[in-house]
Amino acid sequence: MRVLGIDPGLTRCGVGIVEGDPGRTPRLLLADVVRTASDCDTGQRLADLERALVQFLAEYRPDAMAIERVFARRDVTTIIGTAQASGVALLVGTRAGLPVAQHTPSEVKAAITGSGRADKAQVGHMVMRILKLDAAPRPADAADAVALAVCHLWRAPAQARLAQAQVRRELAEGQARARARAAERRRA
Repeated sequence: MRVLGIDPGLTRCGVGIVEGDPGRTPRLLLADVVRTASDCDTGQRLADLERALVQFLAEYRPDAMAIERVFARRDVTTIIGTAQASGVALLVGTRAGLPVAQHTPSEVKAAITGSGRADKAQVGHMVMRILKLDAAPRPADAADAVALAVCHLWRAPAQARLAQAQVRRELAEGQARARARAAERRRA
């Protein structure tokens, strides 16, 4: 499975692509950052981000996309740009027909380091160890995107099984309700 991880940002959007199978060491294919010029208007910056993400999709052909879920911070101006970049990434992945998942920062940190409160240096160090790299991907936005991709690579199979189990449960419950209604009609 090949996963494109996105650490959304309007000025710096981290991009990481890993490939792997459950139980095997993932392989790093890309750790990069898409930068947009802060002197351009927001619409142009989002269009530049979209073009770059579409290009990564065409070149690497991932099977899934994982995006960091936007969460509230104190700096509202930062979160607005992050949310806009996240929306572009969601749109690009959905238009490409990819399964798109969102993971919170604490989910990713817990999956990668074992602690949902790990700092960026710890995440970078563990990404380096997991992928058997000589150094952590730089800058930190790229390392975070790679961590998102690895997190999704590890979690996607279990999440798919849980979703399938939920569908089977709902189907069984629906069938049980239908049988109960049929029994009531026969008694009436």
